[in-house]
Amino acid sequence: MTIDRESAAVRVEGLELAHRRIDAVGLGSTRPFTGVADVVGWFGGLQSQDYLPAKWAIAQRLGPGITNADLDRAFNDGVILRTHVLRPTWHFVAPTDLRWLLELTAPRVHALNGYAYRRGELDGPLLRRTTNLIADAVADGNHLTRKQIAALLAKHGIIAEGFRLGYILIHAELEQVICSGPLQGKQHTYALLEERVPPTASLEREAALAELVRRFFVSHGPATAKDLAWWSSLTRADIITGLSLARDALERIDIDGITYWSAPGEAPAPPPSPSVRLLQAYDEYIVGYRQSKHLLDLADLTPEAAGPLPNGVIVIDSQVAGRWKRTTRADDVVLKAALFRALETTETAALQAAADELGTFLGKRAVVSTNLV
Repeated sequence: MTIDRESAAVRVEGLELAHRRIDAVGLGSTRPFTGVADVVGWFGGLQSQDYLPAKWAIAQRLGPGITNADLDRAFNDGVILRTHVLRPTWHFVAPTDLRWLLELTAPRVHALNGYAYRRGELDGPLLRRTTNLIADAVADGNHLTRKQIAALLAKHGIIAEGFRLGYILIHAELEQVICSGPLQGKQHTYALLEERVPPTASLEREAALAELVRRFFVSHGPATAKDLAWWSSLTRADIITGLSLARDALERIDIDGITYWSAPGEAPAPPPSPSVRLLQAYDEYIVGYRQSKHLLDLADLTPEAAGPLPNGVIVIDSQVAGRWKRTTRADDVVLKAALFRALETTETAALQAAADELGTFLGKRAVVSTNLV
């Protein structure tokens, strides 16, 4: 399908794309997710370097009533895992997807980590040694925290502190040796991957490329090949191959010389407006794009010189309207909203409803405080 820019206003076209996109990322009204693993598997990988906000991103897609404790239980039980894949950062991944995603993207992430490995004087022999030591230490369900692993390596004469420890652990994750274990209190642990992930069939490389390309555009589309390159770390050649293999499962939209890919079919009906979403800074609706991120802010509301702003993003319908942060107290969660424009009465009520949903997730009463920036 080709949309002629001469026949429609830029903003109308952009809003149509943004509306389709917010439904694709599971924040509309047509994604009946069945559980935590279903949400994570929809994307392939869901960015999760900030653990609590990443759990909130999952909860928003499952609907009202899901709590932080529910997500901790799912994580501890291995329903979802947390590891480095796709890019040099943590992602939640469904166990059934972990191995083929690592096989496909780990070489690229290793390449992107090359400077950090050299900076930390982490050459191949040393990384192989640390990986083997860690594997032996966490075997038989002996899940260890980051601090415990650092102490283990120190006993073997290996300095493992700060970023150096981080990249030692990332290397072991990318080599499919370790992944997340259950929490020990508030501390994350590492587990032996083969003990945490049931055996799954491997995918041939072309099949894996096709699946990752298809899954990205179905879960993030309409999006561009450059968006996918940022999100997946795949090379241009790999993306071309993947698109050639997956294109029959996708729909192409050309606007103003830019090609967007998405799931085929008519645009879904929009949810009732106004719909307010309190997105964490690394929600897939925020970080899943590079070339076409502007569709989030078609009115160009984001202030350039407003000073430090909270990281969370307030989205009304499909468009950015402000930033937010939370402060938890004994019984309350205080939501401070820095708004880029004045809200209408119905939007203010929808903002409170979104805050109440966050309060339910955290088991606290939500209090909203707003200011214009």
